[in-house]
Amino acid sequence: MTRKVNCPICGKRVPWDDSAPWRPFCSERCKLIDLGEWAGETRRIPGPAAHPPHDDRQEQH
Repeated sequence: MTRKVNCPICGKRVPWDDSAPWRPFCSERCKLIDLGEWAGETRRIPGPAAHPPHDDRQEQH
C-alpha cells in the first residue's frame, strides 16, 4: 500500500512514491505557489532573523 500525504497548498491527497513527481505537492502549480510564498517571505521559519537588517543610523556618529 502506497503512503499518501496532503499537498501543503491545496490539500489534495498525493501518493508518496515515484508516480508523483512533484511530491509532496500535487502539481507543478502548487510547487511554484509554495516557492513564491517563500520568496515573498509570506512563509518563513519562526525565530530571530539569521542576519538582522542593517541600520545605517547606528554607524553615524
